Amino acid sequence: MDIALLLESAVNGALVGLMYALVAIGIVLIYKSSSVPNLAQGAMVMLGAYVVLAFAGLGLPLWAAIPFGILAMFGIGIAIERFALRRLAGRPIIMILMMTLGLDIFLRAGTLAIWGATARPMQLGIDDAPLFVGPLLINRTYAVGAAIAVAMFGLFVLFFRTRVGTVLRAISDDYTAAWSVGISVERGIALSWAMAAVVAAIAGVLWGSVQGVDQSLALLLLKSVAVAVLGGLDSIGGALIAGVMIGMIEAVASAYLDPMVGGASRELVDAAILILTILVRPHGLFGRHDIERV
Repeated sequence: MDIALLLESAVNGALVGLMYALVAIGIVLIYKSSSVPNLAQGAMVMLGAYVVLAFAGLGLPLWAAIPFGILAMFGIGIAIERFALRRLAGRPIIMILMMTLGLDIFLRAGTLAIWGATARPMQLGIDDAPLFVGPLLINRTYAVGAAIAVAMFGLFVLFFRTRVGTVLRAISDDYTAAWSVGISVERGIALSWAMAAVVAAIAGVLWGSVQGVDQSLALLLLKSVAVAVLGGLDSIGGALIAGVMIGMIEAVASAYLDPMVGGASRELVDAAILILTILVRPHGLFGRHDIERV
C-alpha cells in the first residue's frame, strides 16, 4: 500500500468533504428551523451558480456579480417559501417532501430551458500552481472552498445562538406552540429558506469553479443528503464532521477501487453510507433521537 497516496487522497478528500458539507448545511438549516426535508438543495446550488454567471454576463466582474447573485438567491428562497410551501404549513410531511422534489425537477428544467446544457466556466482567479504540504499535493481550489465552508459553519453556529436563531428552533420544535406565543412561523420558515438559498449560491460558485456550471451541479444532492443524514439532520456541527468523513472515505476508496471497477466508486460509497446510516443509526451521529424519517 502506498502510504503517500493514501495520505494525499485522505487530505484532499477531507477538503472536498467540507465542500460537500457546505451544500448539506442548506438541508440542515431548513430542517433545523422548520423540520422540512429539502430535496431541492442540489438544484438550488445549480441555480445559484447560473444566477451569478447571469450577473457576470451583464458586464460585472465576477467578484461583483457574486454579491448580487447571493442577494438574488436570498429573494428566490423567500419566494419559494411564500408561493410553494406556505400553503402546506401543517400538512403531512410527505406532501412537503413531494413539493421539494417537484421544486428540484422544476429548477433543473428551468435552468436547462434558460441557459441550455453547455457547461460554462467559473473563473475565481485561484492560482493553479501546485500547493505542496510536505510531500502531499493539495488542490488549491479545494483548500479555498474548505476554508470558506468552515467560516460559514462558524457563522451559522453563532447565528443559532442568537434570539432569531432560537426562534427558528422553537418553530421547528412545535409550530402550534410557536404560533400561540406570537411567533411569526411563516416569516421564520421563509428566513430559513432564504439562508439555505444563500448557502446554495456560495456552494454553487465554489463547485462551479471546480467542475464548471451545468446540470451536473444538481447531482450534489446525493452527497449532501448523505452528509446531512450521517451528521444528523438538525446538527450543523454534525454535517461538518460527516462531510470530512465521507470525503475521506470516498477519496481513499476511489483511489484504490476505481482502477479495479472502472470508476463510479464515489457514488457507490455515498449510497452505501446513506443506506447504512438509515438502517443502523437513523438519527445520525449527532442528531436528536426524536427526529422522524420519511
